[in-house]
Amino acid sequence: MGLANLVPGISGGTMLLAAGVYPDFIDGIAEITRLKFHKRSLVTLACVGGAAGLAILLLAGPVKDLVVYYRWAMYSLFIGLTLGGTPIVKGLLGDMDRNAKVGAAAGFLGMSALALLQAMGAQGGVDGSGPFALFLAGVVAAGAMILPGLSGGYLLLVLGAYVPILSGIHGLKEALKNRDLVALVDPLTTVVIPVGIGVAVGIVVVSNVLKWLLDRHRSSTLGVLLGLLVGAVVGLYPFQAGVRPVVGDIVKGQVLTEASLVELDLEDWPAQVFTPTPGHMGGSGGLILLGLGITVGIRKLGGDKE
Repeated sequence: MGLANLVPGISGGTMLLAAGVYPDFIDGIAEITRLKFHKRSLVTLACVGGAAGLAILLLAGPVKDLVVYYRWAMYSLFIGLTLGGTPIVKGLLGDMDRNAKVGAAAGFLGMSALALLQAMGAQGGVDGSGPFALFLAGVVAAGAMILPGLSGGYLLLVLGAYVPILSGIHGLKEALKNRDLVALVDPLTTVVIPVGIGVAVGIVVVSNVLKWLLDRHRSSTLGVLLGLLVGAVVGLYPFQAGVRPVVGDIVKGQVLTEASLVELDLEDWPAQVFTPTPGHMGGSGGLILLGLGITVGIRKLGGDKE
């Protein structure tokens, strides 16, 4: 789940579902938010949460660098990981009735709209590095931990908060490793605390809302999740790369000057579509298949549990 939440396109909830621990995880969260503490639930949440937190802390930096420097390859992998989750949600849904179809259509259109926002963000229109934006990003990330088919990393990418959060987590790890208390303050106060508060709020709200929706509107809810999962691929067109901006361009809500352009990190360069070579296309196809295989393999590891 920790790895999934670092990767745009793959859902942490889907990974829990594939591994067969999703029902225990949801029940545990619901119990704790209602101040009911049972040993089984506490152990389940401690194991899953601890492993996820460790993965995020150790791998945020490497994953961020791969997305920044090898965008086309990583996006191709993300497409495969995403599409590999569709049979899982479809299996939960079973035969699609009218409500499920309407929900799937709504989810697909909603995610397509988010893809357009992502394109705007790639041109510098979305800045997700402010405290309130990072709080909202934490709420979104928490929702994706719980909702199968909804990728937290993808939504963070759309909100413009993906790279700032991963950079902050990496900075926190480096400060802890170097035992530098001064360097620890900035990532802790500007990223970790706002996102952490958002995650806590999101887990409480989303887990209980999801439980209510699944109890009363199961078909429509799973239909929406399926639509979100398929629609996520719309915003993951792989053949794009960061392009150095020029003076006067708007990046992260600010007009670039000569001084700010020099200080601009590669991770903040806007992305533009490029014409792929045969090598790009072949490599992309192989990585999509690899992503499909990984998700399907995790599902088999979970024993296709209901």
